[in-house]
Amino acid sequence: MDIDAWVWWLIGAVGLGIPLVLTAMPEFGMFSVGAVAGAVTAALGFGVVPQVLVFVVVSVALVAVVRPIAARHRDGRPGLATGVDALKGRQAVVLERVDGSGGRIKLAGEVWSARTLDIGQTFEPGEQVDVVDIDGATAVVM
Repeated sequence: MDIDAWVWWLIGAVGLGIPLVLTAMPEFGMFSVGAVAGAVTAALGFGVVPQVLVFVVVSVALVAVVRPIAARHRDGRPGLATGVDALKGRQAVVLERVDGSGGRIKLAGEVWSARTLDIGQTFEPGEQVDVVDIDGATAVVM
């Protein structure tokens, strides 16, 4: 029983796909696509040298083009702020006078302890303030 070259390329593609799933390294997927391109080349009747060249060119092209694009998307994506980090930068309303030693604000529908960033600054009830930090259970405002 003689197996055609394109079948070997497909076996190679599956073989390269297994580490992709196990290790989550996308390069294996790119090599797997290169092997499929080699299988197509073999199925079209080209010889071994063109098959290998197509495999190498497609694999290297995918690694050279897709990998930097994926890295740029991964690094450029802003992280989702949650918890107290999501409160930083929001506006709040002063409920009780806020100064360097304390006070109360309404932030995101809840009443928070607050103090000013600048010790000499004071905010009166009804004023809008910006939350610049959360220190424990106290909002630092300005």
